[in-house]
Amino acid sequence: MISRISIILLILFSVLSAQGKRAITFEDFFAMKRIGTAVLSPDGRYAAFDVKVPNIEENNFKTDIWLLNLENYEVTQFTSDTESSSAPVWHPGGKELFFNRGGQIWKKSLKEAEAHKLTDLALGASDAVICGKGKKMLFVSESYPDCETEDCNKKKMEAAENSKVKARVIDHLLYRHWNAWKEGKFSHVFMADIDGRNAEDLTPGAYDTPPISLGGDLDYTFSPDGGFVCYAQNRDEIVAASTNNDLFIKDLKNGSVMQLTTGKGNDNSPVYSPDGKYLAYASMERAGFEADRQRLMLYNIKDKTTRELTKGFELSVNSIIWHPSGKEIYFVTDENGSMSIYKIPLSSGKIIPVLKGHYVDAVQFISADEIFFKEQNEAMPYELFKMNLKDNKITKLTNINNSLLAELELTKLEPFSFTGAKGETVHGFIMKPPFFDPRKKYPAVELIHGGPQGAQNNDFHYRWNYQMYASKGYVVFTINFHGSKGYGQKFTDAVTQDWGGAPYEDIMKGTEFVLDKYEFIDKNRVGAAGASYGGFMINWIAGDENPFQCLVSHDGVYEQVSMWGATEELWFPEWEFNGLPWEESSLYQKWNPANRAGNFKTPMLVIHGEHDYRVPYTQGLQLFSALQRQGVKSRLLFFPDEDHFVRKPQNARLWWKTVHGWLAEFLQ
Repeated sequence: MISRISIILLILFSVLSAQGKRAITFEDFFAMKRIGTAVLSPDGRYAAFDVKVPNIEENNFKTDIWLLNLENYEVTQFTSDTESSSAPVWHPGGKELFFNRGGQIWKKSLKEAEAHKLTDLALGASDAVICGKGKKMLFVSESYPDCETEDCNKKKMEAAENSKVKARVIDHLLYRHWNAWKEGKFSHVFMADIDGRNAEDLTPGAYDTPPISLGGDLDYTFSPDGGFVCYAQNRDEIVAASTNNDLFIKDLKNGSVMQLTTGKGNDNSPVYSPDGKYLAYASMERAGFEADRQRLMLYNIKDKTTRELTKGFELSVNSIIWHPSGKEIYFVTDENGSMSIYKIPLSSGKIIPVLKGHYVDAVQFISADEIFFKEQNEAMPYELFKMNLKDNKITKLTNINNSLLAELELTKLEPFSFTGAKGETVHGFIMKPPFFDPRKKYPAVELIHGGPQGAQNNDFHYRWNYQMYASKGYVVFTINFHGSKGYGQKFTDAVTQDWGGAPYEDIMKGTEFVLDKYEFIDKNRVGAAGASYGGFMINWIAGDENPFQCLVSHDGVYEQVSMWGATEELWFPEWEFNGLPWEESSLYQKWNPANRAGNFKTPMLVIHGEHDYRVPYTQGLQLFSALQRQGVKSRLLFFPDEDHFVRKPQNARLWWKTVHGWLAEFLQ
C-alpha cells in the first residue's frame, strides 16, 4: 500500500512539474509539425528533411523541405512555394536537391532561390534515385501496358478523362488497391538524364514496378558504377493472391535482365555495397504470407552466390544500411514495442545490438563512427538525432515542436507483462492521464492494434494517439497479443488461423490483469477501441460477455466471406483462413464475427470510410445493421471521402469529437 506521505509527495511533485501546463487538445495535436523523409548530404554536412504542417481551416496539409546544418545545428526552410515539396534526394555533388512537387520531379540548388521542373509526364513522375556519377536518375511513373511512348500514354489518359462514359471493363484481379482504382495502368521505373530529358521505361509491360505492396524503403536502385539497375517486381499471374515479389537486375548497356531471386516469398529492398561487390536485400521465405520473418540476404555479385546473414535471429529485418567501409551491415527491426538497430560484421557474421529501446527510422551514416536517424516516442513526434558509435552518446539535432510540447502535460508509457495464452508471457503498455492523482479512480480505454501482425509501440501515432485519449482523463492500456511483431516469428505466427483464439485470450486475460493490478482504474468504467484487425477484435469481443461498457470499431472486419470477396489483397485472407471460402478446410466461418451477432449487447460506435478498399465499407454497414436490428445502442460515423484512415484535418476533428463523445457517454 502507498503511504499517506508518499501520496502527498506524489501529488506535490505532480503539481510542481505540471505547473502552467495543460492537457493536449485536438488543435494542439494538429498544430504539430511532422517530419517525414530525412536524408544526409553526401559529405555529411547537411540533412534535408520534409515537414508536413496541417491546416485545419483549409482542411489540408502543406509539406516543405527544410535543411539542417550538422555543424551548427541551424535549421532553415529550403522550399516555400504554394505547392507542397517532399521526398528530397541529394545529387552526389551535394549542392542540389531533387524532390516531388505537383506530381513531377523538381530540383533546386542550395544557392538558388528558384526551383526547376525536370519532368512533365502525363501520368506523373516521383521519387528520384540519382546515379552515383550524377548523370542519370531513376523515377517512378505510371504507364498503360500497351503504350511505348509518352504520346500514347497522354492520349489514352485524355481520352479516359474526356469520355462521358465512366464505366470500367475489368479482365483481371487486382483492379483497385488501398484507396484507388488501377484504371488499367501500371507503375514503371523510368531512367532519364539528370535534367529529366530522354526518359526511358526500363520495366515495360503489365507489371507494377515497384510492386503494389510489401515493398521496402526503396525497391529500385543503381549499382555504384551506374551500369546496372536492380528492382523488385511481382510477375505472378494473379498478383492479388501473391506475395511473390522478386528482384531483377537490368544491364543498362545491353538491356538484358537477370532474375536474381526465385523463391516464392517476398524479396525487396536491394542495397548495393559501397564497392559494388555485394547486394544486400530482405527476403521472406513462405509464399502467400505477408508477415513472414524478413531475412537479411547477401548476394556476392562475382561468385553469384547468396547467403542469409540472420540465421537464428528471430526478429524481422526492416531497413538495411551499409557501413561506409562495406565491412558491416546495419539494420532496423521491431523489438518489444520499439525499433532497434543491430549490425552484422561480414567477417564474423555475429549479430550485435547497436541501439535498443528507442523508436528510430531513416538510419544513415554521417561518418564511419557516427550515425544519423529520426526518433519519436509517445510524448514526442519525430525529431532528428545523431549517435556516436564509439561512446554511444546520442545528440538531439532538431526541436521543431519544442515550444508547443513545453506547454503540454504529456505522460509516458509504462510496460507491463502477464501470463497469456499458451502459458506464455505477453507484454503491454499503460499510460496514466495527465495530472494523475493516485487517490482517484479513473475510467480506462483499451486500444487494440491492427495488422494483426502489427504492434503497439512507444511512438507518437497520428491516428491512434495515446495522449489524445489520456488527455480526457482516461487511463490508456494496450496489449501486444499473440500475432504482434517484435517478439519473435513464432509469436507473430500465432495469430494465423487463430484470429479469435490466442489473441482474444490474451486480451481478455490482459484486461483482467490490468483491472486487478492497477487500483486507480474504475472497473465499471472501461471501454475498448480498435481498427482493422483491431476492429475485428472489437466485433469478436461484442459477441460474448465482456468487461467493457462501450466499444469503438473502426474499419473492422465483420463478415469474413464478403470481406474476402471485396478486398484487394487476396493473399491475406487466403493465408490467414487457410484457403478459399468454399474449401472445406477453410476457417472463414470459424472466425466470423457475424456468426456471433446474436449475442451483441455492448454499445458500439462503428466508423468506416467509403474509399476503404482493404476492409470495404459494407463491412461497417453490415455491423451497424446487426446492432440496430437488435436494439443495441449504436452509432455509425461514415466518411464518404476517406479510406482505411481518416486523413483530412476536419474529418479527423470530427472523428476525435465523436469518439470522445461516445466514450464520455458511457465512461465519464
